[in-house]
This record gives sequence, structure tokens and C-alpha cells, in this order.
Amino acid sequence: MSSERRSTAGRYALALLLVLTVINFLNYLDRYVLSAVLEGIRQDLGFDDGQGGRLGSVFMIVYTLAAPLGGTLGDRWNRNRMAGVGVALWSLATIGSGMAESYEGLLATRALIGIGEAGYATVAPSIIADVFRPAERGRKLAIFYLAIPMGSALGYLLGGAIGGEYGWRAAFFVAGAPGLIFALIVFFLPHPQRGAMDEGPTEPSLPFMEGVRRLFRTPAWKINTLGMTLMTFAMGGIAFWMPTYLIREQGMEEASGNMIFGGITVVAGLLATLIGGALGDRAFAKRPGGYFSVSGIGLLLGAPFALAMPLMPSTTGVFICAFAAEFLLFLNTGPLNAALVACVPANLRARSMALNVFFIHILGDALSPSLIGEVSEAKGLTFAVALTSIPVALGGVVLLRGARRVNALPEGLSTVER
Repeated sequence: MSSERRSTAGRYALALLLVLTVINFLNYLDRYVLSAVLEGIRQDLGFDDGQGGRLGSVFMIVYTLAAPLGGTLGDRWNRNRMAGVGVALWSLATIGSGMAESYEGLLATRALIGIGEAGYATVAPSIIADVFRPAERGRKLAIFYLAIPMGSALGYLLGGAIGGEYGWRAAFFVAGAPGLIFALIVFFLPHPQRGAMDEGPTEPSLPFMEGVRRLFRTPAWKINTLGMTLMTFAMGGIAFWMPTYLIREQGMEEASGNMIFGGITVVAGLLATLIGGALGDRAFAKRPGGYFSVSGIGLLLGAPFALAMPLMPSTTGVFICAFAAEFLLFLNTGPLNAALVACVPANLRARSMALNVFFIHILGDALSPSLIGEVSEAKGLTFAVALTSIPVALGGVVLLRGARRVNALPEGLSTVER
């Protein structure tokens, strides 16, 4: 390839990464604006904490059930166009959330958001993997996943500020509109060649069940998915209920509580995601289980802070522990997603992401908002939030044990059990 063509390809790769990252930013903004205004919606529409938790769970359940279909189509069809349609659907559904006149109507729009996001989240990482070399994917995916803390935090900030000033409906309108523009942009971007940055020829797409069997014979994929499921259960519960905890248990105003917690999420998540991506690439260069080692250590160190966070006697203590817990949990974002695309061939990457999404959400944050809501009704919100430290610690153990197993395999991450 000539230097001019390499330069053009490099600019295209960076432009594509930028567009996909901005969309992912809007993805998480639209998810978590609900959390910021949940207390106001609850009072307006009249429902309890258990029903409030189900608003978070219905999104995750539908998102999870739609993900395998999205991944299968993504391994066969134009992924840019799939992403564009998905973004447009979830953006319109977010706007529709602001028009809901009943609890049931809000449940329906949250379900539609799940369908739209499944069409995007299952294909975007595989697109990035096709425009960057394996040695730099951890860092590039870390940039893509900066959207998790930054988009989530803006959801808290935007929801708290706009919801407090103009009402919860306006927050959904403002959150949903930008996605319609970016849906058009990604829809018309050129589609990258599958496996272009991998060594060797790209294999043809596998039938659905054959691809599923291939994933379940890959030890690294199973370890990754189990560790991420435990982590996602905890992070989903914390993200959904912390704004309500700050308002109800710490006596904070909606706007100020969301602003401070959102700021903590941005700073901790931004630093941890970038550092984790770099540490993961460095550890992976030394040993095939390096991505899992970095992530497992982060989760084990984060568990005590997740436990202490809601138990602290002062708001300052709560926020200090929240910063430490979020930093150590977000540390694994880049490494685990890089491992997820590295352990399978190019013709399985969308399905690898899709089935990973299915398990980490159906057993993770599709359950935790509702379960925490039910525990809150019985034992109080402080006790319910503190319980999230248990799956964090278990996830750390799973990943560290998994790192040792992958290090012992002859082909590392990509080993397939026969």
C-alpha cells in the first residue's frame, strides 16, 4: 500500500472512530437520562420503586433479546446501515418517552430504545476492529467506550439540569434529537472490509448455530462473558439507583446530586478507560491473559469501595468512595472489549459481541435495577446499593483465574476447545 493510500485509510479510520464514539456517547446519554429524572416521573405518574426498577429492566431485557439477531445480521449485512437504522429508532423512542402519558406508555418507549440500541451496539466494535491493527485495538476501543462514563454522566447532568428547570419531559426531547443527525451520517459512510487488518484470509460467514458453538468452545470468550456479567450487574444497579439514593438518603437536590455524581462519573470513567486501555494492550503484549489480569485486579480493588460507598456517614465520603469504585470498575472497559474481538475470527465478531451483550445484560443489568428496587422496598436503598459489591468481587476472581487459564493455553485467547 502506498503512503498516500495508508494516509487516506488512516484518516478514514479515525473519522469512523469519531462518528461511532459520538453515537455511543448519545447511546449512553439516552439510557441514563431516565435515572436522572426517575424520582420526578415516579411522583408524576405514580409508581413505586419496584416499578421504577422495571423501567430500567425492560430496556435491558428487550435490548438483550434483540442483540443475537443484530449480531447475526451484522456478520452478513452492511453494518453501517444497520447502525444508522438502529440509532434513528432509539432516538425517536427517546423523544417518545417524553410524550408518555402513563407508566405503560413509558415502558413501551423504553422497550423500543432497547431494539434500536441492539442494532448498533452489536456491530460498532466489529467495525472498529476492521480499521485498526490488533496491537492498537485496546486503545481505540477504550476511546469508543469513553462514551460509557461520559454519556452516562451527561445523562445525569442534562436530566438533572433540564428536568429541574423545565420538567422531565423536556429532558427526553433534548436527549433524543441529536441522534437523528448522526443516524444519517453513519448510514452513508463507506463500509469497511471485514478482517482487513487481520493476518491471513477472512473466512466466510458461519451459519448461526455453528457460530454459537464456536463461541462456546472458546475459553477466553466464556471467561470474558462471565466476568463482564458480574461486573455489569453491579454497574447497572449503581448507575440506575445512585441519583435516587443521593436525593432520598443524602437529602440532595435533584440538579446538584446529578451534577456531582455525573462529574465524578466523567472524570473517573475518562481516566480509567484510557489508562485501562493502555495497561491492557501492554499486558496483552506480554501474556495472552493480560487483558483479564488488568480487569480482574481492577474489580477486586473496586469491591471494597462499592461496599463502603452507600454506608459512609457523610456525603463527602460517599462521593470519595464513588470516585474510587467507578475508576476501578471502568478500568476494565477497554481490555475486556479488546479481548472480546481478539478471541474470535473476523466473521464472528458481531456475533461475539451480540451473544456477549445477551448474557451480560439478561443476567446483569436487566435484573439488577429491579432486584435492587425490590430489596430497597424490603430493607432500604442503602442496604440494596451496598450489595452490589458482591458481584464486583466475584467478577475479579473469575477474571484473575481466567487469566491464568488463558496463559496456559497453546494459542492464548483464540484457542478453541475441540
